[in-house]
Amino acid sequence: MHPSDARAHARGREATAWFVPGRIEVLGKHTDYAGGRSLIATSDVGITFHARRLSDPIVRITSRSVDDTVTLPLSTEQDVPRGHWAGYPAAVVSRLVANFGDWVPGAHVTVDATLPLASGMSSSSAMIVGLSRVLFDLGGIEEHPAYQAHIHRPEDLAMYLACVENGMSFGELAGHRGVGTFGGSEDHTAMLCAAENSLVQYRFCPAVHEATVPFPDDYSFVIAVSGVLAEKTGSAMELYNRAALSTTQIVEKWNKATGRKDVYLADAATAGGDSRDQLRSLTTSDTYLRGRLEQFMSESEEFVPKAAAALSAGRISEFGRIVDSSQRWAEEGLDNQVPETVHLQRSARSLGAIAASAFGAGFGGSVWAMVKTPDAPEFTEAWLAEYRRAFPIPAERASSIITRPGGPARRIED
Repeated sequence: MHPSDARAHARGREATAWFVPGRIEVLGKHTDYAGGRSLIATSDVGITFHARRLSDPIVRITSRSVDDTVTLPLSTEQDVPRGHWAGYPAAVVSRLVANFGDWVPGAHVTVDATLPLASGMSSSSAMIVGLSRVLFDLGGIEEHPAYQAHIHRPEDLAMYLACVENGMSFGELAGHRGVGTFGGSEDHTAMLCAAENSLVQYRFCPAVHEATVPFPDDYSFVIAVSGVLAEKTGSAMELYNRAALSTTQIVEKWNKATGRKDVYLADAATAGGDSRDQLRSLTTSDTYLRGRLEQFMSESEEFVPKAAAALSAGRISEFGRIVDSSQRWAEEGLDNQVPETVHLQRSARSLGAIAASAFGAGFGGSVWAMVKTPDAPEFTEAWLAEYRRAFPIPAERASSIITRPGGPARRIED
């Protein structure tokens, strides 16, 4: 080991622990990776990581949630079956070794979750964030010159960790492996940049904070986990990536027609002049691309900022109507909803929720409802009872969470 590497390890901790909260996507359905906006928060449930340094060149991860242990070599090459939960830890270990070399320490990490897995609250990204954070601590990696050259604020770290997940490069920190999905940094930004008792509005690619929106003191989120797994691995990966790759297809058509060199759909949609009409014309012949375009432009440029403004001004009913429009576009344009999440959103509104929406990658997962805090327990019972009547089989796996918007990931001191 190089002497400077030895000094870095000496600066690292022998043991550390982090709590990473689950993400609540209030609005911003599949917008982040295309340079769009989101309105996001965190919950008071999440994943806790306890780690201690090992002298062996391995990272051993014990997940109590799935009652399994995996051992990964400190290597850029990992042998993990496709679709296995260890694909996310493997992506972290291989990428950190590729970017920071011998500064990545051997470690034993124990993972405990109060966050429902594959629920749409991004347990997968929480794994990326939490495992990276404990390895940074144990190895003193935040002192590494490459880290210091690229990561200066929580948003930078969120963007880097998104690249760990999607396999892309982050500046001179070269891309490697990833998990096979083409997602953005919304989840990681929520987990690292959330504001307690508030929603935060971000525009992405790069992540730029636009607003902090106080959440009404007398309201809470009730989250119904549908029991339809919102996985981004296995057979669901193709559906998830279709939503992501469609924005790239639209931009390719746009650049070919205009001679521009835009990278993200948001750049094309906000180019000025008649850019939106041109984009509509370019997607007329493809029903899915046209619906995806309209959903993106409505969600990013209209629903997110208008909803944030309405909530800030206390116009709660208006906020609810905007959220309803977002849900409709998810069903009709994004096409990432299943009957169970559609039903949960509709029934939440009929039971008196001021606003409700499915969220996350889609194709299953969860629905949030905004209700008066004192009414939350009774509302939750009625909501799940209605769901059990309509969908008895997935409802056997359903669960619920009552939460206020929480803060960012935090180190747990002994």
